[in-house]
Amino acid sequence: MQWTDRIRQVKIWLVVAAIVIAVTSLLVSHLLVRDLQKEEHRKMDVWAQAMNFVNQADETTDLSLATAVIEGNNTIPVIVLSADNQVMDYRNIDEDEDVEAYAQRMKAAGDTIRIEVFDTYQLVCYDESIMLKRLIQYPYWALGIVMIFVVVAIFALLSSKRAEQNKVWVGLSKETAHQLGTPISSLMAWVEVLKENYPQDELIPELENDVKRLERIAERFSKIGSLPEPVDESMNALLDRVIAYMDKRTSQKVVIKGHYPNHEVMVKMNASLFEWVVENLCKNAVDAMEGGSGKIDLWLLEEDDIVAIEVADTGKGIKKKDVKNVFRPGFTTKQRGWGLGLSLAKRIVEQYHCGHIYVKDSEVGRGTTFRIEMRKKS
Repeated sequence: MQWTDRIRQVKIWLVVAAIVIAVTSLLVSHLLVRDLQKEEHRKMDVWAQAMNFVNQADETTDLSLATAVIEGNNTIPVIVLSADNQVMDYRNIDEDEDVEAYAQRMKAAGDTIRIEVFDTYQLVCYDESIMLKRLIQYPYWALGIVMIFVVVAIFALLSSKRAEQNKVWVGLSKETAHQLGTPISSLMAWVEVLKENYPQDELIPELENDVKRLERIAERFSKIGSLPEPVDESMNALLDRVIAYMDKRTSQKVVIKGHYPNHEVMVKMNASLFEWVVENLCKNAVDAMEGGSGKIDLWLLEEDDIVAIEVADTGKGIKKKDVKNVFRPGFTTKQRGWGLGLSLAKRIVEQYHCGHIYVKDSEVGRGTTFRIEMRKKS
C-alpha cells in the first residue's frame, strides 16, 4: 500500500506541476505580448514620422532614411487615410481584405496616429502583426491543452483509486470464500452424521438447508471480481426461493407475497448472484418496517422485451434528498451497517447482467418500491 500511495502522490504532484507550468507560461506570455505591443506601437510612431517627413520634404531633401523606414515595415498592417477617410496607401494587408472596412475597425479600436500635412492631415491606422496575434492566442491554446491533460490525469487518478479499491474488495471476498470453505465442508459432514443417527429429527433438514445456504454465500463471494456466465433460469422459481427463505427468517408480522404471470419467465442470469440481490432488497424492506407489521410484494412483470422485478414494501420510506444516494457505497440510514448492500446489488444487476436497478417510488411513512429491469431470454 505504501508503494501505491507513493505512486498516487507522484501523480498528484505531476498534476500540480502541470498547473504551475501553465499559469507561469500564461503570465510570461502576457508580459512578452505587452512588451511586443509597446514595441510595435513605437515602430508605428517612427513610421508615421517618416511618412510625415516624406510628405513635407522638398526636392533637395534626402529621403533615403525615411524611405528605408517606410519600406522596412513588412509585418505590421497599416492603412493611411486622408482627412475625408479616403484610402491613400496601405501595407501588409491581404488581397481579399476589404481595406476601407479594415481601416474603420482600426479607427474604432483607437489604433491611429495623426500626422499634419500642410493645411490638412492624414491618419495612420495600424493593427497588430500576425506574429503578435499568434503570441496572444498561444498561451490560451497551451492552457487548454494543459487543462485537458489535467482532466485526463484526474480521471486516471480516480480510476486508479477505484481500481485499487476494487482489488482490495475482490481479494477480501475471495479470501473470505476460501476461509469459509473448510468449516462449511466440516458442517456438511456433521449434518450427514446427524441424519444417520437421528433420521426422524425435524430440525436436521433445516440445519442442512442453512449449511447449503452458507455454501451458496461462499460461492457468491468467490465469484466477486470475475465475470459470471449467465444461463437461462426461471425468474418465477428464483423469487419463490427468496420468499421461502425470507418467510422462515422474518417476523410473522411481515407478509411476503409474490405476483407472477401464469407462465414461466426465463431470463439469462447468474441465479446465485441475482438471488442475493432480491434477498438484499427484501431484507432492507424488512428493516424499513422497524420491527412492526407490514407487507412486501414481489412483482414479476413482462413489458415488451423487458422483464421487470419490483420489490414494494410498506416501510418507513426514503427521504427525497436520500433517494439519489441509496446506491452510493457507504451510504446507510441504519445505526449498524456498512452501506454496501445496495451498491453491490447495483453492480451485480448493471455490470454482470446488463440490467438497470433504481428507486421507482418512495414516500416517507408509506413505503418504497425498487425496480429491476432486465432483457428477456433471447
